[in-house]
Amino acid sequence: MVLKHQGVDIVLEIGGVATVEAALQLFETKMGAVSLSRIRTIRNVAALLKIANAVAMCGPDSVFVHTGSEADRRYIRELAIQKGEESLLAMENHTIHFDLREEQGRILDRTFYIANETDIVNTLANKMLRQEALKEVRDRMTGIMQGKIMLVGFYSRGPVGAPVSNPAIEITSSAYVTHSAELLYRNNFASFDAEVSRAGYFYTNIHSEGRNRPEDLPNARVFMDRGYQTTYSFNCTYAGNTLLLKKGNHRFSVDRAVYENRGNELSEHMFITGIAGPKGRVTWCAGAAPSGCGKTTTAMAGSYFVGDDLAQMWIDNQGAVRSISPECGIFGILEDVNREGEPHLMDILRKPGTEVIWSNVLVDPQGVPHWAGNGEKTPLKGRNFQGDWELGKTGANGKPVPISHSNSRCTLSSKALANYSSQTENPQGVETRIITYSGRDSNTMPPVWEARKADEGVVIGACIVSKATATEIGASGVKRAPWANAPFIPGAIGDYMDAQFQFFGNPRIAENKRPVIAGLNYFLTDEARGGSGKELLGEKRDVSVWLAWLEQRVHREVAAIDTPIGFIPRYPDLKRLFMDIIGKDYPEELYVRQFSLYVSNIVSRIDLQIDAYAKEVNVPRKLFDILQWQRQELTALEKTFGPVILPEQLEAIPAKR
Repeated sequence: MVLKHQGVDIVLEIGGVATVEAALQLFETKMGAVSLSRIRTIRNVAALLKIANAVAMCGPDSVFVHTGSEADRRYIRELAIQKGEESLLAMENHTIHFDLREEQGRILDRTFYIANETDIVNTLANKMLRQEALKEVRDRMTGIMQGKIMLVGFYSRGPVGAPVSNPAIEITSSAYVTHSAELLYRNNFASFDAEVSRAGYFYTNIHSEGRNRPEDLPNARVFMDRGYQTTYSFNCTYAGNTLLLKKGNHRFSVDRAVYENRGNELSEHMFITGIAGPKGRVTWCAGAAPSGCGKTTTAMAGSYFVGDDLAQMWIDNQGAVRSISPECGIFGILEDVNREGEPHLMDILRKPGTEVIWSNVLVDPQGVPHWAGNGEKTPLKGRNFQGDWELGKTGANGKPVPISHSNSRCTLSSKALANYSSQTENPQGVETRIITYSGRDSNTMPPVWEARKADEGVVIGACIVSKATATEIGASGVKRAPWANAPFIPGAIGDYMDAQFQFFGNPRIAENKRPVIAGLNYFLTDEARGGSGKELLGEKRDVSVWLAWLEQRVHREVAAIDTPIGFIPRYPDLKRLFMDIIGKDYPEELYVRQFSLYVSNIVSRIDLQIDAYAKEVNVPRKLFDILQWQRQELTALEKTFGPVILPEQLEAIPAKR
């Protein structure tokens, strides 16, 4: 864990502004009359001191206070164009932003938690002791905004008034970052003081792109100061490194759930979507997947969209698990977005009427963006994050230069989606009855399986494995991805796990409201199930069927086969759902290939998890008990049925537990 307010608050130490009077005097030298009148309406002393010290440290020529009005938003958009951070595209209200070619994802090797000597930090993360971080921030951020305008915005991470929404301040010299914040978060200038009073805290984010040169990237840093809930980011532009309202503040929210409200609140890397069931009912689902592993696709598969990336959860007074999205927009990966998988998103991207910021795609000579896997004709030439491009171009390594980076993005307000739900802005959130966990697992788990009890559901989340994706620079291979949240868990992963067990096992959750917890995996390949091809064993749109099966499991309308890993579907139910949901035949031969248990693969996966968690601190014993039981049961079945256990064989076995 981390102790609050231990050691110096770095920005206050560097800035040296100690009183509100001194803060207001500084504002008078840096702000015009309009911004000065706005900042004077903010009464929270701690917020005023954070902003004033950021000004003193970064040394901007001027400061603009952003209220979220249409005039202010227009000013930000025009400033981004004027600075060259964005360029206009052919479609109205569409712009393109290019990050440096060397910074196309999260710079995990340069991302640190600021720690005191006694702080426990996740073993999967980097930390830097406070005094060393103080020196780095002082050396790199002092005067970094000279010649620039500092932009200050006040936001709510979640609907205003929701019990787990987080008030936050975004301070940056990048108009692109502020423009993105306006699409992704709720500008909360008018009620900032009231929200801080309700929550009892706020987050602060301080960023500057610096001179935005490749040679500065080795000195780029992202710092998270858990003790003072403040982030620092400099010499970088990729939104995952700079828009700290997103993953930087998500880390602080994880800390709050684990160490301040354990068992009653969660902060998760999850989409939120509503699944339409029979007779007009809607069942809400939240699901985790590592970035680049289909989270947006799964969110879009629902009929009612709330969010595609982050979720804040709590238990209400009626015993229901409720969820909100901290965001009200999408910072979505574009690779393989096409009509087949995301028709709603494609409508927005290819039809006028919606404001969109594109990043790191190809722009053709007509000003139209293109990306890999869009299902459209590839242009002959254009420009992308690497410069001029033409079809057939090869790089220094002799390999074809891709049309777009695999982590290219689109940023837009989710209100534009045809399946957007007004529940997105409901401060009471949505009652969440399905929890899913998934990753890029090509050869182990079936497409969908349901935990028999809450503790086993927590273990499903703890045991996600996934192929590395382009969202993290330098990542490769297959790795563990616990809860798809590990990069954002600040403290001991064992503490986080205990918070999961306590939350989903909380007796305050009513028995008739307990969520179904399940695993999803639509990355199984043909070759992993006896074939010779590397293609997926199924289609992206099949996820609608897996979600529909879970929706009917919540309402006890379909039975299931009991197995050591949990419940799996019966063939007749899936055959019916495939036809009802997506009008597709589902042959039994495919069902058998997808849902047979390949024992050695699953046991190897279990052994990987046992070995890894044995090296962590504070891991609850029940994780090992559940995994060992599953291993034992699978091994016993293997002796009877062989290395591949068919669904019909499993169905004939009486449940043991």
